[in-house]
Amino acid sequence: MTQKLRIGLALTGSYCTYDKAIAAAEKLAEKYDLTAILSENAAGTDTRFGTAENYLLRLERLTGKPVLREIVETEPVGPRDLFDVLAIAPCTGNTLAKLTAGITDTAVTMAVKSQLRGGKPVVLAVGSNDGLGASARNIGEMLNRKQIYFVPFYQDAPQTKPRSLASDYALLEDAILAAVRGEQLQPILR
Repeated sequence: MTQKLRIGLALTGSYCTYDKAIAAAEKLAEKYDLTAILSENAAGTDTRFGTAENYLLRLERLTGKPVLREIVETEPVGPRDLFDVLAIAPCTGNTLAKLTAGITDTAVTMAVKSQLRGGKPVVLAVGSNDGLGASARNIGEMLNRKQIYFVPFYQDAPQTKPRSLASDYALLEDAILAAVRGEQLQPILR
């Protein structure tokens, strides 16, 4: 019997996409060994989209494990070889900027740093109102980094939010499996 693919699934503060992210996580949890990670802000912020406690409980029920939500919990990701692949879904413009600049000040950015230290893939599902604005340069930079892959994305509301990008969560699993093979799922732009 082969071991299940070990996936770390990190959520950052694009709260409006949590229902899509958690629905995708439910499908992943049916087939793979899933561990959830929340940034400190995501783990402690109630919004009009839901309470932090509700999301924590949903993710813990889904994975059967405690949600990792502190830097000290995610630092061992690489040294202990916890994941075959790490996906950040959603990945906000703020988190993307931190990753581009090498800033490690949240549980999620530490998980990425630790995962990359071991030469393992990281998948980004961008969700940002400024994806074609201030965050565009960070997307371009990350497209050229080793072991960084993207879930295909699109303009989610070009008439009302012309710089906004959202990832296609229906392609999250395919993007993860492609990244494990060392490939970028194409086309990136939907």
